[in-house]
This record gives sequence, C-alpha cells and structure tokens, in this order.
Amino acid sequence: MVINFPKWLSLLANILVLVMLIPGIALATPRQIHANSSVIFSQSHKAAINLAYSETDFTPQERQQLQGLRQHRNKEISSILSSSQREKLKVQFQAGNNIYQALEILDLHPDQQSMIKAVMQLYNLKTKAILSRHSLQVGQE
Repeated sequence: MVINFPKWLSLLANILVLVMLIPGIALATPRQIHANSSVIFSQSHKAAINLAYSETDFTPQERQQLQGLRQHRNKEISSILSSSQREKLKVQFQAGNNIYQALEILDLHPDQQSMIKAVMQLYNLKTKAILSRHSLQVGQE
C-alpha cells in the first residue's frame, strides 16, 4: 500500500496540472481549412460584433492586453501576406475599411485563407478569454 500512495499522489498531481493548463491548451486550436474566404471572414466579423463592452469599460491592464492581441494578430497576418498584398491591405486601411473588410478584398490563396482564419480564431478566443475574465470581475463587484 505504501508503494501505491506515491503513484496515486503523482497521478493526482498530474491531473491537477492538466486541469490548470486546459485553458492554455484550448486556445491552441488547430487550423481548419475553408476555401470560401467570405465564410472565413464573416464568421470572424460576427464574433467581433458580439463584443458587448466598449474599451472604456476595461481596466488599463485589460486594454493593454487587447491592444497587444490586436498587434500580435496584425503581425501574424502581415507575415502570411506577400509584399503586394500588404500594400493593398494598407491602402484598404487608409480607405477606412476595418481588417475584416480589407482582408475580404484581397485575393488570397487557399493556404493563406486557412492560415489567416486560424490567426483570427485564435485572436477571437483570446479576446473572449479577456472578456470573460472582465465579466467575472464585474460580477464580483
């Protein structure tokens, strides 16, 4: 019985660590391939519209986290695009389009579409995590 106790304790510790790491693992979702870019970006756009908070509702730390997420998303998307596509994207931003509208206008290859979709999904999941933590904090006050 003494030999089994360390095994059970080790198993319990591993389960505890796994449960604590599940949120991080859930955010690392694999890419899903869709050939239709309008489907890709319209889904991401709907997720962005569902944000029920304005940036003024957040703490400075939460605003900084959201800004960091957007910057990281933009950097990832920029690395996926060719230089001519980056220039077209820049022109679209200067024309007043948001990222979803600008990406829909670009002529993306299927592999670029799937990679950008993965980046957008990851961004949306991380944004939802920040929003859920915010709503929990607001609910506790």
